[in-house]
Amino acid sequence: MEILVTGGAGFIGSHLLQLLQARGIQTVVFDNLGSGSQEYVPAGMELVEGDVRDAAAVDAVMAAHHFDAVVHLAAQTMVPTSVEDPVLDCQINLEGVLHILESCRRHGVPHVLFSSSAAVYGDNLNIPLQETEVLAPTSPYGITKMTTEHYLRVYHELYGMDATVFRFANVYGERQGEKGEGGVVSIFCKLLSQGKGITVFGDGKQTRDFVYAGDIARAIVQALDLKGYHTINVSTGQETSINDLIHSFEQAVGHKIDVTYTAPRTGDILRSVLSNGNLVNELGIEPEMDLPAGIKRTYEWYCGSDSDSDVAAPR
Repeated sequence: MEILVTGGAGFIGSHLLQLLQARGIQTVVFDNLGSGSQEYVPAGMELVEGDVRDAAAVDAVMAAHHFDAVVHLAAQTMVPTSVEDPVLDCQINLEGVLHILESCRRHGVPHVLFSSSAAVYGDNLNIPLQETEVLAPTSPYGITKMTTEHYLRVYHELYGMDATVFRFANVYGERQGEKGEGGVVSIFCKLLSQGKGITVFGDGKQTRDFVYAGDIARAIVQALDLKGYHTINVSTGQETSINDLIHSFEQAVGHKIDVTYTAPRTGDILRSVLSNGNLVNELGIEPEMDLPAGIKRTYEWYCGSDSDSDVAAPR
C-alpha cells in the first residue's frame, strides 16, 4: 500500500507519519511547510513541498505515484482566521480539497480520508453528539469542513470514490503547534513551562472532549481499508472540565498552579463531548491514552522543545 498524506508535516500529521512508518506503509508527504516542519517527517520518507491551492502541484505528485489512499490533513485550522478572512479559509479548505478530489478522480485513487472537526456541529447541547446530528456550524471554518463532507459524499455517490470523514474532538499532544490547532492545552503548556500562572474564562466548569493525537493516528490507519462512505467521530466520549484539565497539569508539573478566573467570553460553548460509538463499532478501537498521562507527555515535550512562537487563542 502507498498513501499520500497532505499536511503530513504538521501536528496531527507527525503522529500519523510515525505510525505509518512503524507499520511499514509506504508514504509520501505533501506539505507547504507553512505551519509544519520538515523535522517531523521521518528519515527516508518522501516529502514534496507544495500547496493544495496549486492544482498543478497536486496533480504532479498524484501522477508520479499510484496511491491507494489520500489522507487529507492540509487545512487552514484557525477559527479566528476564518472569521477575519473567510476568503482565505475557503481557498485553502474548499478549493484545496477540490484539487485533491479531482486529481484523485483523474488518477484513480480509490479512497480519501478527511480530517473534519467537531466545529461542524456548532453550539449543540444534545450531547454526546452523534454523527447523525443536524450540522449547524457557527464559523466559516466549520462551514468549509461541513461542505467538504458533502463533497466527499457526492464524489462517493457520483464517482464511486470511497470516503472516510473523521470529526475530531479537541486534539492535543506533542508537537502541538501554536500556529494551528493550538487550543487550551498548548496555551497552558507554554505558560506553565515559563513558570507563569494561567487564566480561565468562566468558572472552569465548561467541558471539552480531549483526545490524544496518537489515538487520532491509530483511527486513521485503522480506516485505510474501509470501503464506502463513513462518518466517524474520533473522541474519548468523556466530558472533561477545564478544572479537571488543570488538575492533570498539576500532576504533570508537580505543584499547585496559580489560576485566575475571569469573566466568560461571549459565544463560548459550555459543554462539548462527542459520542465515539461509530469509532468502536466501525473500526473496533477506542482511545487508549488517558488524560493525565497524555498531558504529562505533552507538557514534557513542550518543556524540551525550543518553540518560541506566539500562542493561538483557545477554541
